[in-house]
Amino acid sequence: MTKPVELLAPAGSLETLKIAVLYGADAVYIGGDHYGLRAKAKNFTLEEMAEGIKFAHAHGVKVYVTANIFAHHDDFEGMKDYFLALSSMSVDALIVADLGVFSIAREVVPNMEIHISTQANNTNYHSALFLYKQGAKRIVVARELSFEEIKTMRQHLPDDVTLEAFVHGAMCMSYSGRCLLSNYMTHRDANRGECAQPCRWKYHVVEETRPGEYMPIEETERGTYIYNSRDLCMIEYIPELIEAGIYSFKIEGRMKTPLYVATVVKAYREAIDTYLCDPHAFALKKDYFFEEVGKASHREFTTGFYYQKPTSDDQTYSHNSYIRNYDFSGMVIDYDPIEHLVTIEQRRKFSAGDTVEILVPKGPPISCTVETLWDDKGNSIASAPHPKQIVKFKVSEDVNVPSVLRKLDLKS
Repeated sequence: MTKPVELLAPAGSLETLKIAVLYGADAVYIGGDHYGLRAKAKNFTLEEMAEGIKFAHAHGVKVYVTANIFAHHDDFEGMKDYFLALSSMSVDALIVADLGVFSIAREVVPNMEIHISTQANNTNYHSALFLYKQGAKRIVVARELSFEEIKTMRQHLPDDVTLEAFVHGAMCMSYSGRCLLSNYMTHRDANRGECAQPCRWKYHVVEETRPGEYMPIEETERGTYIYNSRDLCMIEYIPELIEAGIYSFKIEGRMKTPLYVATVVKAYREAIDTYLCDPHAFALKKDYFFEEVGKASHREFTTGFYYQKPTSDDQTYSHNSYIRNYDFSGMVIDYDPIEHLVTIEQRRKFSAGDTVEILVPKGPPISCTVETLWDDKGNSIASAPHPKQIVKFKVSEDVNVPSVLRKLDLKS
């Protein structure tokens, strides 16, 4: 049975894919070594892709693969073979932006779903209808659309084409992500997956006859971040998203950690399920959902273009720092239910005596104090300071494997 809506999660690695699946995603989107727009993500080899797709499908979760670069002539070399390889793995859909890439996909994998990326500037139902008639099964709407504009698009499209929209994560300051700043300033092309994010840098004004005199654009001694958008967060607006005709709720973040993905996916999963089961209960728990999703690293939040065109209130001018309530401390990779002993692959230092939380896929986090910490040889140690160090400690409750270990950051 088709679900009323789809929760679509990012996965920049095989590890993160498994976390997204286990923490409640209905679908995940990933990138291979070529043709996607996150060259700095770990991305997937074909072997990892095959393993990830097998894992996702075993849990009833779909996998979409990004191929949404704006291709130059040389990019088409090997593309047909790549798409055929994806088809042989039973990839559920390709996400494309370039019409040439679209045409190759339609030619060599005609039975695979094609989703049109937000990079294609999908701002009206006329272009959406055209793309549908060419064979597209989903339109990822431009981030610049309001609820009313999305609703109008939905009303003019056939029932067998779905709409997808970003509901959470970083916002690009450029129109539908079509930015040239990175290419101009660093020779790293954002439209080919190599964005250096110069929109997050600090800027001053320099008058050409006064070299070396840096005048802040805003009245602050630290300068300003004039392009620095806040992060999108729509977890309080699940009813409005559904009413607008959005089927797939997309979370941004293929560069994010497993902790980020687990936290955000779990929060949205619970929010969506609560609303579909009992809208009144959802209304009562809005503050809780907002608090939970805010436990992932983020900038200040905004509702983007959904209600109105963003104003100066939707930019952050004074800093480029994140709100980090929790540190990503490690991954639970094993659990002994007899000894109540968890095995952790460390990601950030934690020590004996620390209070940590294990964020499990379902139910409240398991809070515990690390009374004694052992290394992988059974020696008692004071802390786990080394990246990916294997350590163990006891817990009072049963723990899922894998789960995410986090520690409250008291400095935030």
